[in-house]
Amino acid sequence: MRRRAAALTGGALAGALALTGCSGSGTGPDKAELSVGSPYMPQPVSADMAAGFLTITNKGGAGDELTSVTSDVAGEVTMHGTAGGAMTEKSAFAIPAHGRLVFRSGGNHLMFEKLKHAPKQGQTVTVKLTFSRSGPLTVEMPVKSATYNPSTGH
Repeated sequence: MRRRAAALTGGALAGALALTGCSGSGTGPDKAELSVGSPYMPQPVSADMAAGFLTITNKGGAGDELTSVTSDVAGEVTMHGTAGGAMTEKSAFAIPAHGRLVFRSGGNHLMFEKLKHAPKQGQTVTVKLTFSRSGPLTVEMPVKSATYNPSTGH
């Protein structure tokens, strides 16, 4: 009886591992491996709007897309691309395999609109990034001075 129970347990474990391998999580050559670096928000100069910047790195063998951003500090967070000096709102940004998506001053950026309160220098803002294939990432974004200009990372 013990052998049969052990065989069933082993079979159930093998089945669970096989199912885990088929799910969209984990790492491997056909998966995105996303991480976030250098997040920051310059202290807003407006009472109802702020910008945010960060870099999303993908060390995985598959691309992904950033599809939405939310934060408890804002009624809405929108994503904007900048090309040729023109800013346009985007519904998604591609993150290539073995590549990066950079949000920086003067380029792609996040806009925190309808601020519920104005974040102050030294505070942090919680941001949730949602992707088309990977699970969401929650990021603590420090609020820097309004004139902050990072020397590295962006």
